[in-house]
Amino acid sequence: MEADNPDLSTAFAEQIERHRFPPGYRKVFLAAIEAFAERGFHATSTRDIAARAGMSPAALYVHFQSKEDVLYRIAVSALELTRDMVLATTEGIDGPTGRLRATVRALTTWHAVHHAAATVVLHELAALTPDHRAEVLRLRRSVDRLVSGPIAAGVRAGEFAVADVGAATLAVLSLCVDTARWYRPGQRRSAREIAESHAETALRIVGAAVR
Repeated sequence: MEADNPDLSTAFAEQIERHRFPPGYRKVFLAAIEAFAERGFHATSTRDIAARAGMSPAALYVHFQSKEDVLYRIAVSALELTRDMVLATTEGIDGPTGRLRATVRALTTWHAVHHAAATVVLHELAALTPDHRAEVLRLRRSVDRLVSGPIAAGVRAGEFAVADVGAATLAVLSLCVDTARWYRPGQRRSAREIAESHAETALRIVGAAVR
C-alpha cells in the first residue's frame, strides 16, 4: 500500500505520500486490507487482522467496535483520500479538457498504487450495515462527480461530443477503477504510463479533439 515511487512522477508521488491512511489506524488498515483482498470479508476474522497487524485481538477492539467497523472506516478513508487527492492534483487547472485529463490521471494512479484497498471497496461493501453503506455510497458519488462535472462542463462548452453524460461518466470511471483489478508494480507499463494512456482514452470517449 505504499507509493510505487519508481512508477510515478514526482508530483504524483508527493500527492500519494500526502494522502495516506491516518497514522493511528494505518497498521490495522493495511493488515485488514491485505486480509480482505486475499480472503474476502466473511472469511477474515478479527484475530486474522490483529495477527497481521502484530497486535492482540483485544488491542484491536480498543480502536474498532467490530470487523464491520474496520471495513467501514477503510472504505470511508479510501474514498475521502481519493476525492482529496483528485481535488489537490486538479486545483488551478482551467477548462473541461484539462480537468478531465488531470482527474483521470489521478484516479488511475490512485487505483494502481492502492489496488488492494480499491478491490476491497469495490467488492466488500455488501457486508456493511445499511447506514454505513449509505454513507460510503454517498462518498462514492462525490468521487463520481469529479468525473461527471468536467464532462458536463465540456458538453456545455462545446469541447465534448457526448449524448449521455451519465453513460460517458460510467465509461471513464470504469477505465480508471478497473486498473486496480489487473495492475501490479513492476509490470511492463508503469502506473504513470497507464495513467497517461487512460487520460487520452477518456478524452476520446467524450469526443474531445485529442492533440
